Amino acid sequence: MTPLNKWPRQSNLFSFSSTWYVLGPFQIGTREATWGADPLESIGGFRNLAYDPQASFRSSLPTNGSAKWNITEALQVSSSSTTANASLSVGYSNVDWDFLRIVYGWAAVQYQAWARGELIIGGNETQHVTLRTDTILEFWVDDQHYFGGDFFAFRRAPPVLHLSPGSHKIDLRLARDVRAFGGTLEPTVDFVIAVEKTSGTLELAKSGILMSDVVDGRLASPIGSISLRNSGEQDIELIEIRASHVSFLFSSSGLDTGHQVIAHGDIEILTNKKTSHPSFAGTASGIILVAGQTRPVTCNIELRDQNASAVAYIITYRTINDTDTSTLQVSQDLKHTSIHRPHKMTFLHPGGMVSYAMLRPPAKNATCRSSVSKLPVLLALHGAGLEADDSMVTGALDPVADLCAWVLFPTGVTPWSADDWHNWGYADVEAAINAIPAWIKNVGWEGLDVDSDRWIVSGHSNGGQGTWYALTHRPDKIVAAAPVSGYASIQKYVPFELWQPTDPRRTAIVSASLNSYRHEMLMANVNGIPIQQQHGAIDDNVPAYNSRFLAQQLYLAGANSSYNEVPQQNHWWDTVMTTPELVHFYYTQARNDDKLPRRLDEFGIVVGDPGDMGSKGGIKVLQLNDPGQYGKVDVKGHVIRTTNIKSLLFDPWLWKDTITINGNQVDPSDFVAQVDVGLTSTQEESSKLQRCGRQLGSMTAVLRTRGPFVIQHANTTGASRLALQISRNLHQYFYADATIQCSLSDQTVTHTTGNIITLALGDTLLGQLQDFPVHVGSSTCSVVDSQGNRQEYGSQARGAAFLRPADGERLELVLWGADEEGLRQAARIVPMLTGVGQPDFVVFGESAKWRGIEGVLAMGFFDWKWDVTASSVVETGMVSF
Repeated sequence: MTPLNKWPRQSNLFSFSSTWYVLGPFQIGTREATWGADPLESIGGFRNLAYDPQASFRSSLPTNGSAKWNITEALQVSSSSTTANASLSVGYSNVDWDFLRIVYGWAAVQYQAWARGELIIGGNETQHVTLRTDTILEFWVDDQHYFGGDFFAFRRAPPVLHLSPGSHKIDLRLARDVRAFGGTLEPTVDFVIAVEKTSGTLELAKSGILMSDVVDGRLASPIGSISLRNSGEQDIELIEIRASHVSFLFSSSGLDTGHQVIAHGDIEILTNKKTSHPSFAGTASGIILVAGQTRPVTCNIELRDQNASAVAYIITYRTINDTDTSTLQVSQDLKHTSIHRPHKMTFLHPGGMVSYAMLRPPAKNATCRSSVSKLPVLLALHGAGLEADDSMVTGALDPVADLCAWVLFPTGVTPWSADDWHNWGYADVEAAINAIPAWIKNVGWEGLDVDSDRWIVSGHSNGGQGTWYALTHRPDKIVAAAPVSGYASIQKYVPFELWQPTDPRRTAIVSASLNSYRHEMLMANVNGIPIQQQHGAIDDNVPAYNSRFLAQQLYLAGANSSYNEVPQQNHWWDTVMTTPELVHFYYTQARNDDKLPRRLDEFGIVVGDPGDMGSKGGIKVLQLNDPGQYGKVDVKGHVIRTTNIKSLLFDPWLWKDTITINGNQVDPSDFVAQVDVGLTSTQEESSKLQRCGRQLGSMTAVLRTRGPFVIQHANTTGASRLALQISRNLHQYFYADATIQCSLSDQTVTHTTGNIITLALGDTLLGQLQDFPVHVGSSTCSVVDSQGNRQEYGSQARGAAFLRPADGERLELVLWGADEEGLRQAARIVPMLTGVGQPDFVVFGESAKWRGIEGVLAMGFFDWKWDVTASSVVETGMVSF
């Protein structure tokens, strides 16, 4: 670095520079950073540039079209013997943001830049530290690249670094995103970077235990979770957990018999080798945390003393291949509350880790109809950045405490509901609903039962958007819905403008990858469901246009809806969820006795992703002919017409008589209620490997795992680091669990049920299907296009990411690189942030690093038989037949 750097005047072990060198700004579109699209990569990348105040770089944003270096002082720098941090605010006065915003809207105040600083490590020994990167997605430490960061400042899984004494260069890619930073504020990028000394061995990634509240002396649920991190340089195996008077061994005894309680006492460890919902999904003798990994450890808690104020345990562990053991202590204060107040209830997410929801059972004074034995569930979905146990969330429905319903406040796993209440987040919602019967048993509930298949859905902001998702994707379970201040779709909230110039066919593929979340296209699905919309008239966070627009679409679709726009109210106010209109709606719909699924004489179904979509009117779309396009079903009585539909499933209770599909008479009972409406013969279909169920959808379908992810990688340092990075990102953004294995053998994953992520270099990928359309080799990748021609890309292909089928309706996401740099490029698009739009397969060329999706050689979708669709883009390479 240059002498311009300034250091805090203190002799501490860790110190960040107070002066940073910033280069920018450059344009970037909504969520485009995942695809690369960094113009500096065309000249070797920011990491290879030295500070030069005279240098200039072409950019579309600043005056004169020129971006330059500037020097920025940190707002605050602090240092100590165990921590150091620096906070900065980067902005650009040489850009006419106001005028750009008039033309392009909020998309105009999104941009990217780079910042360089230094971290000094004092002393004479290597230091083990975690690096916190609030609001940063991508960075380099010395010559090591990291992608994922901590864009929403969750602080769950920071990378663990082992740094020698001296100076370490820190390069940060700054990506301003309206969803994270806001659209009406000054367009600055505000970030915090911090290091904290670690133990260099096993430690708590988060203090305490994720566990249920104690309601009237009983645990609401016995399931708990401890978040652990291996901050050392060797892999660690957990041996036992013990309370003050009991031990709990992770032995191999009984592991193949389903859930097995290994010991008795205050805490019991659950193992389930068959279902991959284990507490410990490593070797038979325990769970493995590879060096640098963070994992949630599931346990079963038993409350011995109803009046206990806290619980405490000791975890025993050892490094792999070592007989010496060490211990770690963990404790948790207990929250005691009344059974009728909102309280925390834990349960297992389908991904195999513990999640929680806040539950409010029906009140004692609820006056419900005497003929009713079961009450519906009122789902209240929180907005972005909020925890479900926040009083702002749970207290919002206090004015309707005597409602005849089970009120459930799901988390969606994270404060950002994992993925905007979509795939991973909505699986959490359904798991929470299905956990209520177990809660009834746990606490000895004697009140009215729950009807888990009848939902009233409401939510605010991002939760309002989640309400639209529920309406359009689970219509046969929705009694009624009240979306409040929600946005219509990701693209309507912040337009996808200012991406790098791209062939519209490529743009269409990214857009089609998000078809399932474009709610304005799915309004036909909500016909017959009572809907009460609400929005503040002067909302400057989610513009009221979103609700007005959807109200119009509901009207055009013939839906049963009301729209209430509240004058002089912004995005949030104290009674936003209990206005007179909403209170009336809640009480009215809690008494709604419509039989579900509703029998409708005339209705339509629009499907973007059958893997996400439930049934409508007793009809479920199982497969599309081309998943890059919407599928449509139009029903009039017993006459059905379809577009882009491969197969349908009929509810035998609603569909018993002969029906006509596209002019052909069909008896659903002859097909065990499943009807293929495509033109291919039954014989041809039976010979094909079919894609169905949880395998359907774009690359985000890999999130439909049943059990912890299995990440397997080639035996190289670079592949190992990327496997750890993917595990860290999955935990950071989804709180997901993953096992990491240094092997590419099919045999290593046969005992699990989780989806697989495989990192392969060159010709190391095993088990390639002979007829599969994507094939990778030592230094090449090929794709069979929709015409049956195999396009060979040779050295043009630097990396690839593609789905392929695994047993038991599982998916494998293959990440391939011709070298480690190409593998890094492929690993960027593992699902993490919403709105990125990852299709089923992508083959990266070198220029994708700066041209984004325009630098992709092939991208698109696989159809129901795993063939490349005609809507895909497959550039011409060397053609083989």
